[in-house]
Amino acid sequence: MRESLVSSSGAVLLNETVRVAGIDRLLAAALVPWRSDRVVHDPGKVLLDVATAVALGGDCLADLAVVRAQPELFGPVASDPTVSRVIAKLADDIDASLPAIRAARAQARAAVWGRRRPLGRPPGGGAGRG
Repeated sequence: MRESLVSSSGAVLLNETVRVAGIDRLLAAALVPWRSDRVVHDPGKVLLDVATAVALGGDCLADLAVVRAQPELFGPVASDPTVSRVIAKLADDIDASLPAIRAARAQARAAVWGRRRPLGRPPGGGAGRG
């Protein structure tokens, strides 16, 4: 287990960045229409867990096992069948779900850039570059 904790440390930083940027909360709010009353796992968290598995080198849903095996780092992770159902539900309504996901990402990005801009300069407008 020690080796997997060390190899997953980059993903912990990624997840902390997601939390600080607020993308976790924004995705959760954006994907409320696709959350069933009976569902335990939030669709936004499911997507973030898939992204974490990809960041760790995964290339299929079974690779979520690496994330799932470390709840002390990543919290509870949905089972593969649950992940498949969430993705299918979002895909069935892609014309609405994809814009919702994109809007959440854009809102998080704008918030992060808004906190970062020194002296109110636009992104990329560093010192000495008019």
